[in-house]
Amino acid sequence: QVQLVESGGGFVQTGGSLRLSCTASGSIVNIPFINWYRQAPAKQRELVATITSSGTENYADSVKGRFTISRDNAKNTVYLQMNSLKPEDTAVYYCNLVTSNMNSWGQGTQVTVSS
Repeated sequence: QVQLVESGGGFVQTGGSLRLSCTASGSIVNIPFINWYRQAPAKQRELVATITSSGTENYADSVKGRFTISRDNAKNTVYLQMNSLKPEDTAVYYCNLVTSNMNSWGQGTQVTVSS
């Protein structure tokens, strides 16, 4: 099982930016799907962005045009660049790796956006 460690969360004002990182304990080059999820208080976990092993990106409508997911296979790291942040982006953000026989989650990193 690949271990994941997220970092980069914090407190930011509306309109600000943050870059989240998710570093894996093993190679991610062949991981077919890498996801960023988020969970706000009293809400269900929500898929924010996905990047495939070929580099295809997909985003939730709520973050399109503001967030960018990317991967650096040499560093075993996936990033989520978040711009133009809004208070409704406040949540714990989780990294998730999915293969045919593995579904790994990180511990999460808190993002708080003040109005």
